[in-house]
Amino acid sequence: MATTARLEARISVDLQKKLKRAAQLQGRTVTDFVINAVQDAAQRAIEEAHVIQLSQSDQESFARALLAPPAMAPALKRAFARRPKLLRPE
Repeated sequence: MATTARLEARISVDLQKKLKRAAQLQGRTVTDFVINAVQDAAQRAIEEAHVIQLSQSDQESFARALLAPPAMAPALKRAFARRPKLLRPE
């Protein structure tokens, strides 16, 4: 048997009417319509949090930096030199 959880929300009468109308147009129950809409919205929110979108110009700049990275700054060179000691203190 599948485990379920209950979700309750207070909505305006206007929104309730809108949801009923939308569900009718799709031949669904209001519950089915709301569950489907919430699943879609949740999936989009999760995907948007994990995907970085760059403009064409930003993509080109990123690719150039990967293919020809700038020279290391002196501070970065010093940090790399100190890294083994920091990770394995004596």
